Amino acid sequence: MKLIITEKPSVAMEFAKVLKLNTQRKNGYIESGEWIITWCLGHLVTMSYPEAYDEKLKFWTLNTLPFLPKEYKYEIISGGVQAKQFEIVKKLLQRDDIEEIYNAGDSGREGEYIQRLVFMMAKPNPKAKLKRVWIDSQTEEEIQRGIKEAKDMSEYDSLSNSAYLRAKEDYLIGINFSRLLSIIFGRRIAKQINEEKICISVGRVMTCVLGMVVSREREIRNFIKTKYYKIIGNFGKEDAPIKAEWKVTENSKMFNSPLLYNDTGFKLEDKANKFIEYINGKKAVITELKKSKQKENAPLLFNLAEIQNECTKIFKIKPDETLEIIQDLYEKKLVTYPRTDARVLSTAIAKEIGKNLNGLYKNFKDEEINQYISKMINEKYSTNLVKTKYVNDSKITDHYAIIPTGQGFENYNKLSDLKKEVYKLIVKRFIAIFYPPAEFNKVNLVIDVEGEQFTCSGKVCIKKGYLEVLKNRLKDNEDDKTLDVFTNLKKGQEIPVLGYETKDSETSPPSRYNSGGMVLAMENAGKLIEDEALREQIKGAGIGTSATRGEIIKKLERINYIQINPKTQIITPTAKGEVIYDVIVKSIPDMLNPELTASWEKGLDMVAKKEIEPEVFMNKLEKYIISKVDKLVIK
Repeated sequence: MKLIITEKPSVAMEFAKVLKLNTQRKNGYIESGEWIITWCLGHLVTMSYPEAYDEKLKFWTLNTLPFLPKEYKYEIISGGVQAKQFEIVKKLLQRDDIEEIYNAGDSGREGEYIQRLVFMMAKPNPKAKLKRVWIDSQTEEEIQRGIKEAKDMSEYDSLSNSAYLRAKEDYLIGINFSRLLSIIFGRRIAKQINEEKICISVGRVMTCVLGMVVSREREIRNFIKTKYYKIIGNFGKEDAPIKAEWKVTENSKMFNSPLLYNDTGFKLEDKANKFIEYINGKKAVITELKKSKQKENAPLLFNLAEIQNECTKIFKIKPDETLEIIQDLYEKKLVTYPRTDARVLSTAIAKEIGKNLNGLYKNFKDEEINQYISKMINEKYSTNLVKTKYVNDSKITDHYAIIPTGQGFENYNKLSDLKKEVYKLIVKRFIAIFYPPAEFNKVNLVIDVEGEQFTCSGKVCIKKGYLEVLKNRLKDNEDDKTLDVFTNLKKGQEIPVLGYETKDSETSPPSRYNSGGMVLAMENAGKLIEDEALREQIKGAGIGTSATRGEIIKKLERINYIQINPKTQIITPTAKGEVIYDVIVKSIPDMLNPELTASWEKGLDMVAKKEIEPEVFMNKLEKYIISKVDKLVIK
């Protein structure tokens, strides 16, 4: 007999359909022919609380810290359906007639951890071969391939090691630092915020995110606006003037002048007006006129962070809600695996991408999408992606980008309107990569007035290319405009001066994070980078993982450390959150450092890639905890 264990009953049913089994459920499993399929219900096993090691550890005292077990204890989640399902899975794993066991848990670190805990506690039949099914979607072909190409489960041991270490790290930091700070500072903080008692929750990633929110809020609160005055020159024809802005250069009379703010304008309006008096009546000459064509390719595909950010901007929903929606689309076979950091495809998938497109064209009854694909066919756009920026095996770890499978449309009409809209976002981003680049005419103009430089530029879209599909990416000033004002101008010619004016400006505070922007900032180790191409260039180890970032934001809101405006998704700290932040700044400040938090995540990734041994990571973690506890207890 062959046994498959999935993470959820719904996934088990999909496997049963693919294997053409009689899908009549027994008590917690399906058995038909040579196959048995059962399932977990998410986590069935959890790490034991400290009191399972010693009853005294139920009480929070400094003399029991640091708490660093030599051997970790685990237990079945007691009561309810989890305990019952574990017993069913355990009996099946131990059956004498089982020859092959397929771990078909979610294809990621957390999915690996859920299943490995069950295997560890259930002790499967030692004669059975253990295999791992790793799939990118729940389509019939992908499930068949996953079973056929299942590798020996030992090949995923390093991923399992990383998963166990992540859980231990969160467990040890949470228990030791939450207890430590609650014992030392709890009463004082409770009094400060008018609560009877308080537990200070500390988490490896959670605390870092709180720090990002509070420090940004305080930047905004302490920001003092500075007013300054730019100078704008009006040149050319009265009926179509060219507006150019003055900028300081080394040849300027005002170079390094204390009268200026940041080389972009004057601190005082009367000084700006005096400068205008100085250049009034002087000849204006075009010293630079660059006309160029610019091509812009479609953006890379969505990973989870990018689509979470997009859904927050467009639909004003939280990152965890976006993940729930895409997980549902995945389970309905409409899209590929959601918990991915990659924004590109693998070479193997790129070679067969026609299947996805054909499935969309033939079976997705959406007029707009069909028009886009029809144009691809009529214009003979290339679908050979292999040598494009959208395919890069080196940028894929567990899974490639989120794309439509071209299947699952029997489920589409049952979706809510919001889920349909999210699905169409993914489809449009996918189709856009086959379209030609957008093309722009650009003009950069520099005008010299007595050694002072005025500059302006214009950019107009002349061929929309992929922007026909992703219309929202076309800026207002790039569409349906002309560059006629620059016609007949030449370098070296004199240009009429129509006059000068001052323009009031003021400095702006940094923006607050919204929930989607926070996910992007977490992915980029604390940096909120607005430019999408730049984000991709500097991407490294982030804070948390694609699977956990939304949940971390949700937890901070649940424990009342942050609040999220439901209409705008803007994040602000609560009074409680700020007080907790102040305590951490004084006690364990490096817990607020995004780069340090990202380095821990990088260490877990190195374990998964077999670049360091698990013991090295664990030793470093234990030393870190001991040093922080010792420092505060001695104080």
